[in-house]
Amino acid sequence: MDKPALAQPDAPDAPGFEAIRSLADAEMAAIDALIRDRLASEVVLINQIADHIIAAGGKRLRPMLVALAARAMGYRGRDHTQLAAIIEFIHTSTLLHDDVVDESDLRRGRSTANALWGNAASVLVGDFLYSRSFQLMVELDSMPVMEVLADTTNQIAEGEVLQLLHVRNPDTDEAAYLRVIERKTAILFAAATRLGAFLAGADEATQQRMHRFGLDLGFAFQIADDVLDYTADAATMGKNLGDDLAEGKATLPLIHAMAHADGPTRERLRAIVETGEVDAMPEVLAAIEAAGSIGYSRERATAYAQRAEAALEGLPESDWLAALRGLARYAVSRGH
Repeated sequence: MDKPALAQPDAPDAPGFEAIRSLADAEMAAIDALIRDRLASEVVLINQIADHIIAAGGKRLRPMLVALAARAMGYRGRDHTQLAAIIEFIHTSTLLHDDVVDESDLRRGRSTANALWGNAASVLVGDFLYSRSFQLMVELDSMPVMEVLADTTNQIAEGEVLQLLHVRNPDTDEAAYLRVIERKTAILFAAATRLGAFLAGADEATQQRMHRFGLDLGFAFQIADDVLDYTADAATMGKNLGDDLAEGKATLPLIHAMAHADGPTRERLRAIVETGEVDAMPEVLAAIEAAGSIGYSRERATAYAQRAEAALEGLPESDWLAALRGLARYAVSRGH
C-alpha cells in the first residue's frame, strides 16, 4: 500500500510506532496488569471470554493515548493507569456488541467471542465490561471524569444506532458517514486525550486542544481503517477483506465511488450495497479504482491527521508529545 506523505519538510520530528510502544512500555505493562486484575470474575464464562479478548492483543491505542497525553502534560501520578483501563473496557464492550450486530466471525485474526460462545454470552459480557468500567470510574471519585465518560458512552451508543440506520442504505453520504465515525470511534479517542490532560491539571483551553487532537486522530484512524478494508488482505488485517461490504456498510471509498460513477455503475453499486453482495467485490474494486476513491479517502484521512498534529502546536515539547505526533502520522501510514 502506498503510504501518504503527512509531515511537511519543516515539521517537527516524530517517532515511529515501535519507538512509541517502547516509550510507553512501562505504562502499558501497568495498564495491562490492571486490566487483567479487574476483568476477573467469579463467573467462569466471563473469565473465559475475558481471557480470549486479552489474548487477542491489539494495539491498545486508546489506553495508550491516556498515558501519552497525561505524561505529555506533565502528569506524575498513577490514576492514569485506572483511567486507561476504563477507556479500554468501554472500547472492548463496544467490540463485543459490534460483532454480534455485524454477525462477525473474525477479529484480529481470531474467532470472535460470539462465534465461539454465541451472541447472548457476548452481549452480556459486554454489559459486564460496561458496568465494570463504571465501577472503576466511581473509584477515581472525580465528577469531571465521570461526566466526560458518561457523555462519551452515550454518544457511542448513538453512533451504534446511527450506523444501524445506514446498514444497506445506498443513500448514505459522506456527511452521514462522518457522523457515525465521530460517535463510534473519534469520541472515545477524544475522551482519552482530554482526560489525560485533565489528570495533569491542564487548563480548559489545553484540555480542549487535546480533545480536538483525539477527535481528529480518531477520524484519521477510522477512515484509514476503512481504506484498508478494500486494499489489505485478510491475513494482514485480521478480518475478512470486504467485511464492511458484506455487512452492508457503505464506507468512504464506496460512498465516493457511488457519487462519482456513471449512471449504470452507480445503480449497480447501489444494488450491491442493498444486498451486501460480497461476490461482487471485483466490480466494487473496479468502480473504486475508476473514481480514484482510494486516493480521495487517503487524502481525507491525511487531512484529519494533519489537523490532529496542528492541535499540538505550541505545547511543551517532550518525548511524550512527539509520541502523540507520531501516532497521528502512524494512523494514516500503517498497513493494518
